Amino acid sequence: MQKSGYLSYYLFGVVCFLLFFGFLVSASISAELSAQWFGKPTYYFFHQLSAVFIACIAGFIFSKLPLNFLRKWSWIFILLNLILMILVFIPLFGKSVGGAYRWLNFKIFTLQPSELLKLTFILYLSALLPSKVSKKGDKKEWASIFFPFLAILISLILLLYFQSDLSTLAVIAIVGIIIYFVFGTPFFHTLFMLLLSVVSFLFFIAFSPYRLKRVLIFLGAIRDPLGFGYQTDKARIAIGSGGIFGSGLEGAPQSMLIPHPLSDSIFAVISEQTGFIGALIVILAYLFLFFVCLKIAFNTSDKFSQLFAIGFASWICIQAFVNISAMVGLVPLTGIPLPFLSYGGSHILAELIGVGILFNILKNTKK
Repeated sequence: MQKSGYLSYYLFGVVCFLLFFGFLVSASISAELSAQWFGKPTYYFFHQLSAVFIACIAGFIFSKLPLNFLRKWSWIFILLNLILMILVFIPLFGKSVGGAYRWLNFKIFTLQPSELLKLTFILYLSALLPSKVSKKGDKKEWASIFFPFLAILISLILLLYFQSDLSTLAVIAIVGIIIYFVFGTPFFHTLFMLLLSVVSFLFFIAFSPYRLKRVLIFLGAIRDPLGFGYQTDKARIAIGSGGIFGSGLEGAPQSMLIPHPLSDSIFAVISEQTGFIGALIVILAYLFLFFVCLKIAFNTSDKFSQLFAIGFASWICIQAFVNISAMVGLVPLTGIPLPFLSYGGSHILAELIGVGILFNILKNTKK
């Protein structure tokens, strides 16, 4: 069997494991939360199940589209995504949660365009770089990609600033710089992008009181156990109470005290229910997925496919690292979901479309 055949099984297996594990671990607390908020214990379960089903259909569709089509029209995907990002500020379409405008309200479902932006940005950048620069790439060719990339990066910074979504900007900026660097662009370009991103983050923090307070709490300069420090403190207690083998899937009493236990804080629930062993298995699953994506990139000679696979691997693992690190106190608290595991349809949709494109790449790999 070809290498791509084995990689297909590995990719399918690790993604299914993460999705199933997420359903399994969150089942007990989702029933209690559903009954508390909606009067029926199955609301969250079936809501997430329907989201995963729709995302699987979308992923299947993208696995069948010609790669040339995705490459050629990648700019349309990100343009439409940017339009959706702007629509969140229009009262007719946008929905504010906690004072942040990040969601579109379509009555029967909501959509967070910034989650899709992670995917469309990787798709666009993977198509842009090989199309503008030859193997030898002179200064004019490098300039032809530097300025479009800079323009779209600044646009994303502004949009995400007004949406108060620093965590998404961090992921997009880091992944974009990785793709830009891996392609072999001049070091000065990469350094400039890095400095621009760092300055933007510092600006976001300095002129946002609640972000600055989170950073100060993280650094230990101030204490706020009943306010901004509450989620992190409760998450650590839940993680510690899980011990080596966990309290079992039948319940997670400490996790019920954490804000957003099904979404941002699900790693704390996993740690309490399955212990150190379960948490380690989840981390190893992400590392294995990263390895599979890199193998997919190495097994194809198509630059677009290589860059997308590397970008996808970076996106998923950086986001997982940031989420888990926030729960154990290694980085300041963020509102970023744990890929494939957290409750929420928008990020699952983007992630499974990305997986569908990886299967598409494998299908077109001859090695």
